[in-house]
Amino acid sequence: MLDRQKILVVDDDSEINDSLCTNLERSGFIAESAANAETARARLQSGDIDLIILDIMMPGEDGLSLCRFIRENDGTPVILLTALADDTDRIVGLEMGADDYVTKPFNPRELVARIRAVLRRVNGREDYSVKRKDFPEFGHWRLNESQSELTRNDGLIVSLSSGELKLLLVLLAHPDEVLSRDDLMRLLQGRETHAYERSIDNTISRLRRKVEIDASSPRLIKTVRGDGYKLVTNTDDIQS
Repeated sequence: MLDRQKILVVDDDSEINDSLCTNLERSGFIAESAANAETARARLQSGDIDLIILDIMMPGEDGLSLCRFIRENDGTPVILLTALADDTDRIVGLEMGADDYVTKPFNPRELVARIRAVLRRVNGREDYSVKRKDFPEFGHWRLNESQSELTRNDGLIVSLSSGELKLLLVLLAHPDEVLSRDDLMRLLQGRETHAYERSIDNTISRLRRKVEIDASSPRLIKTVRGDGYKLVTNTDDIQS
């Protein structure tokens, strides 16, 4: 059940904090607020926050920096609040690990709907879970999801960012299947859009630099021209 899950609202505007917390409480959540990143970091140490609503533009440490910290150290889902209309800012937020974003001014009912959608995805992990085994293997690599690490068969360990891990989990859940950018965005974000194709391409490039012998000639994460990307698990295909 999603009711009574705990939401942390992080915004330096006290009126927005109060208004959001009131609406969230009316929608069945437990809502708390923090006026800055420092207070939010301290609150997150308790480990009982289910989702964070995070304003991008705050004095001191901004929301994007805090979002990156959360993704690297905590993993709590994040919805960004932004007054910025520029796609670039939203793309950067998603690349840093945000699960969704809402542009101010926003409809409180829409925000609650987005919160519930993110919580369903995170709690179920149905879109990008790897059901085959706890430590899936591909090529010469073995993934430890809980540690966000890849181990090569010669012992080399490579760390993955939250975005890289999520994308790799999607690919592992669909081995040897061609996935378009729209497919990947739908599985990662829960919605169909073309606005974040560059984000997908950038994450694929970072993954390739970590797992491929030659990132300029990938054998594991292949581009299928005009169609999308494919994670190759067949040994013969990798060596060909």
